[in-house]
Amino acid sequence: MSTPTLKLFDLTGQVALVTGGSRGLGLQIAQALGEAGARVMLTARKLDELNSAAAQLKSLGIDAHVVAADSSEPEQIHGVVEHTLERLGTIDILVNNAGATWGAPAEDHPLSAWDKVMNLNIRSLFLYAQAVGKLSMLPKKYGRIINIASIAGLAGSLDMQFIAYGTSKGAVVNFTRTLAGEWGQHGITVNALAPGFFPSKMTRATLAAYGQERLAALAPLRRLGDDDDLKGAALLFASAAGKHITGQILAVDGGVSAVHAG
Repeated sequence: MSTPTLKLFDLTGQVALVTGGSRGLGLQIAQALGEAGARVMLTARKLDELNSAAAQLKSLGIDAHVVAADSSEPEQIHGVVEHTLERLGTIDILVNNAGATWGAPAEDHPLSAWDKVMNLNIRSLFLYAQAVGKLSMLPKKYGRIINIASIAGLAGSLDMQFIAYGTSKGAVVNFTRTLAGEWGQHGITVNALAPGFFPSKMTRATLAAYGQERLAALAPLRRLGDDDDLKGAALLFASAAGKHITGQILAVDGGVSAVHAG
């Protein structure tokens, strides 16, 4: 007997750790997972923003918890994972969303900025996955890892000065595929979402510089992403509905990557 379709998306009894979960895309995903029944642990640097996000989720009936940490620091990453396991007992779903960007011409890009972007956008993914895998997912032979890549990691750009960001997100793409190949035998799926242009604090400067209308016009759907557009895709990857999907990169970009690839 097959499982009822909607039951496949039920996350009741599961625990999700969402990095960069205090706002933007991370909070959007946390809400989706929480509304599907997961208990959610949010982490980000600023405790006040975390508390505000948790209050917002709790108002929706979601069991939300927070732990403040800098995801560019290895010791703090291990602290987040250990705290989550102590508080909630397990980690079934890891959403690697924390990220940073930096705009500068390649010839003048500061090394310190390059390191900041790389440490947060790709090194932290490795460290979170390593810690969560070793302490929770590998022992129980079950897990869902969702990495947040970007269409900037799928192709270059003629005039957008994001050499470190684009490089880091390209690394996320191959990290996702490689880890999926290694950990699939342990019942762990590893997939990535590659958002296009979404209004957020991180993209504010880009949207202002290039214009929201101009960027929306690049998409066949003629629009930017909104507060709901990652929810369904994230829930698919996190739930039993996506149990036979791993190593995949799903662009959620209004079709930009389909018509501007390569």
